[in-house]
Amino acid sequence: MRNDLTFAPALSRRAVTAGLAAGACFVAMPSMSLAQGGADAARRAVEQAVADVNRIIASGQSQQQMYADFERVFATYADVATIARSTLGVAARQATAAQLQAYTQAYQGYVSRKYGRRFREFVGGQIEVTGVRPIKSYYEVVSTAYTRGNSPADVRWHVSTNSGSPKFFNIIIQGVNMLASERTEVQAILDQQGGSIDRLTQALRSA
Repeated sequence: MRNDLTFAPALSRRAVTAGLAAGACFVAMPSMSLAQGGADAARRAVEQAVADVNRIIASGQSQQQMYADFERVFATYADVATIARSTLGVAARQATAAQLQAYTQAYQGYVSRKYGRRFREFVGGQIEVTGVRPIKSYYEVVSTAYTRGNSPADVRWHVSTNSGSPKFFNIIIQGVNMLASERTEVQAILDQQGGSIDRLTQALRSA
């Protein structure tokens, strides 16, 4: 199935959001049936996320309205808590529950604005989901992004169904682990803020 993808080129040319895999060993027929159900759910989640982004871009809304809608898409389809904690790294273990919650919320808005600024530049692309495979405890949704003026890009979405609903927590684009890239960027900002999680949170809110 092929869907419009307005943001694939931006992602395919940037080092930004990040790394996974999915699944389990299937022996009995009931286990295989459950696994297939999870794979189908992971695939649908990716296709729905892409479709929602395309609708926002085609809506003609103001930039600020688009950012708000992009944030809702991110909150709906991504495992924001897992991604945010991963980007915070070792500092997450020293953070209080309140600090972690504030950082996660700030990071959610930061990522939504960051990619929202790029999305509108890439209208007219397409993404074709070609398969799903289980790797360890999650699923990898394999796809190809077709964008005007660029060669097709390999895009792999890492999706977990452990929470009961499928959520992506990493994207691999042309071999680039975007979660790892985000972690590097956040750590650099944290260093600039003297290691203070509170100041990091404030910096992301204003970025």
